[in-house]
Amino acid sequence: MPEKLIDRFVKYCKIETRSDENSHTIPSTASQTEFLKMLEQELIELGFQEVYLNPKDSYLTASIPSTTDKELPVFGFMAHVDTADFEARNVQPQFHENYDGSDIVLNADKDIVLSVKEFPNLANYIGKTLITTDGNTLLGADDKAGVAEIVTAGAYLLAHPEIKHGKIRVAFGPDEEIGTGAEHFDVPAFGCQFAYTMDGGPVGELQYESFNAASAKVTAQGKNVHPGTAKDIMVNSLDLLMDYHQQLPKLEQPQFTSQREGFYHLVKFEGSVEEGCLSYIIRGFDHDHFEHRKAYMVKIAEEMNTKLDRQRITVDIKDEYANMADVIAQDPRPVELAKQAMESLSIQPVIEPIRGGTDGSVLSFRGLPMPNIFAGGENFHGPYEFVAVESMELARDVIIAIAKQSVEVYGR
Repeated sequence: MPEKLIDRFVKYCKIETRSDENSHTIPSTASQTEFLKMLEQELIELGFQEVYLNPKDSYLTASIPSTTDKELPVFGFMAHVDTADFEARNVQPQFHENYDGSDIVLNADKDIVLSVKEFPNLANYIGKTLITTDGNTLLGADDKAGVAEIVTAGAYLLAHPEIKHGKIRVAFGPDEEIGTGAEHFDVPAFGCQFAYTMDGGPVGELQYESFNAASAKVTAQGKNVHPGTAKDIMVNSLDLLMDYHQQLPKLEQPQFTSQREGFYHLVKFEGSVEEGCLSYIIRGFDHDHFEHRKAYMVKIAEEMNTKLDRQRITVDIKDEYANMADVIAQDPRPVELAKQAMESLSIQPVIEPIRGGTDGSVLSFRGLPMPNIFAGGENFHGPYEFVAVESMELARDVIIAIAKQSVEVYGR
């Protein structure tokens, strides 16, 4: 079974499925549809039941039938098939057996090194088998590790009906990285009381608290005239935007924050003298602090506009998802079940907030409580991404253990 897990993972990683935030289709890229069609056929061949690729939301769902007469809650596992906005073509996973704790040269020609100094988390993997990139692409462990783990665990349960468990549902969806996939997911049709995203990082992660999240676009309108006659006439939109950005708290940026600290993150700066735009994401665990950040961005624009000849700066803020801890607190069953399953495998659960988002952040507020379980990867979204074979094996085992544990907990 380890070979099947890793073979699947490598196969999945080599298929390009990057999502596109500028697209208006569902899913945002055709490559995701092709991947899901391939996965659909694989699930059918493995014996999954009720396999269905929904043409409306592009989610692939399937079932693992119950092997017990006991009345048990139906729960599920979910992973996303898209990868982040970084080069994802021609992914070439590299294996490093019995890792010795030293720097890993990913690409000598480009001097791309997975450095122990920059990434001290490497010390946790001495003696393990690491899978890295070749320095030219991301790896895709976010979240093809989760996809491979769910498929492999499901195949194992289907091949071993002597393992008692209730009905289990699985789902694989698009566009998590651009925050739009879960908006369309058919929650009632999934038919679960709770579920898990297999989309976390290192072994032991069990997360049910996430950021409150929003995006913001700050647009500036300038006035462009010939620079030779621009005195007292030209208004450079790029100057306005640089002034705007300088008024945000410098230490409230991702590179200066950790744990439950929120931030403003400038992700794109584009434009010309005539018009420019800043694109931000805003994050915060505490609701009041989060709302303050949004209000402060509007306030900066209002104050700048009062000093200009007319309103030249506008701020458009859109909420993306909320802290799912508020929902999970009302139904802690999935968290308790996952903790017991991890402990049965001698894995110490690491309960900590997600400094990011998962589909569970959205779906929890749509009526499906969905904490996040580790999938094993680290350093997502770039050439320094890696995952340990042993971490993926443990994530697979946790899925199987949750199935077993559900009978112990709910089948009495």
